[in-house]
Amino acid sequence: MFEVVIGLEVHVQLNTKTKLFCSCPTSFNHKQNTNTCPTCLALPGALPVLNKEVLHKSIMLGAAIDATINRTSFFDRKSYFYPDSPSAYQITQLYTPIVEYGTLEIDLEDGSKKTIRINRAHIEADAGKNIHEGEISKVDLNRGGTPLLEIVSEPDLSNGDEVVAYLKKLHSIIRYLDIGDANMQEGSFRVDVNVSIRPKGDKKLYTRVEVKNINSFKFIQKAIEVEVARQSEAWEDGVYEKEISQETRLFDQIKQETRSMRGKEEAADYRYFPEPDLLKVIVTDEMFAKYSKIPELPDAKRDRFVKEYGMNEYNSGVITASIEMANFFELMMKEGITAKNATTWLTVELLARFKGDVNIKNSPVNAKKLGFLVKRIEDKSISGKAAKEILDYLMNKDEAVDAAIEALGLKQVTDTGAINILCKEIIDANPDKVEQYRGGKDKLIGFFVGQVMKASKGTANPQAVNEILKAKLG
Repeated sequence: MFEVVIGLEVHVQLNTKTKLFCSCPTSFNHKQNTNTCPTCLALPGALPVLNKEVLHKSIMLGAAIDATINRTSFFDRKSYFYPDSPSAYQITQLYTPIVEYGTLEIDLEDGSKKTIRINRAHIEADAGKNIHEGEISKVDLNRGGTPLLEIVSEPDLSNGDEVVAYLKKLHSIIRYLDIGDANMQEGSFRVDVNVSIRPKGDKKLYTRVEVKNINSFKFIQKAIEVEVARQSEAWEDGVYEKEISQETRLFDQIKQETRSMRGKEEAADYRYFPEPDLLKVIVTDEMFAKYSKIPELPDAKRDRFVKEYGMNEYNSGVITASIEMANFFELMMKEGITAKNATTWLTVELLARFKGDVNIKNSPVNAKKLGFLVKRIEDKSISGKAAKEILDYLMNKDEAVDAAIEALGLKQVTDTGAINILCKEIIDANPDKVEQYRGGKDKLIGFFVGQVMKASKGTANPQAVNEILKAKLG
């Protein structure tokens, strides 16, 4: 009956060493109110000076989303008073942002693709952080003045799945460009979701509700479901105009509901006007040429992996979604192994062994070592089963692969003479099973192979065991 209309505002904290308009550090998790100065505290007489690195990183994002990069842009004042904003205004870009009219292509579950239009990406200064402790509220201004890029999509998204696909793609691009950490838990990738509904086929845009306070892809999807259900119920009950107003709501993760926070202001409420303390922002030809040359992005890398390594698109997409995973994989491939085995041992075996804070960036087993382990499987020095035991060992001990193989006594036996002896011993010890096998019970070959492998403690080459047993059993 209804279709959902969703637009997103994503605030990306840029990974500059200093703030947007002053030289205070942007380091996370420092003692409250220590990374501050007269400029970010808005003390009288302090003037802002633009951090050029912010401009460079904005150009890179614009190039990545195939957008218009305005060679001249301006800063504006957005007037509002909250405790976490000592100046009573935010410096942002309303009228002429640095980046406009881009696109982002997302992959849908049915295999199709959808293009999401991006209206703009503008530079702005972050506010501080309110800390509530019982009846007392405190303000930490360490984050105040940190550079943000606010990336605003058009209302082209239709459901939670598309929203998550869009956010994951954007998150991946930010990481590939290395312009931000995009850490949702630390607040450096914050998402506001604008949700409205309308009868199917209707082209009118109805009242939109902004949902804030969502810090994971899972909760974003759930918040959309909850808000759509609330609006749909109001429409069906005939109270849509009374109950659904343009407002900002919070998502309560425990109660699984959205809750009214405040009325949603219009642009006029903020009394925007040109920022008098800053000059216009000029992107020079040299700057444009340098920073619009961006590294290989996720989609291009995925397509190259498919072509270069003969991978299927799904596996390639999984690996290239993360720049760390993609780099790890390529280093593994330098060991001359197959993409199929590299994929399995990276995405299934290694990732399954990560516990706590261990991840692909600080893995005890690096890419070269894991690639070499796979190489030893492929050259039949060890079996796949033995490799798992070796990988467990290497996760806790910094040793070379070959040294670990020797220490664990798992080097695969390919000497046919030794395997011949083991096979003869197992056949001689099981005359009844031999008779049954020769009587037509072919499946008993698995029993004999298992016994030989057990006797060799898993080191005998399974293929050689199979061939020798079949020859001896007749």
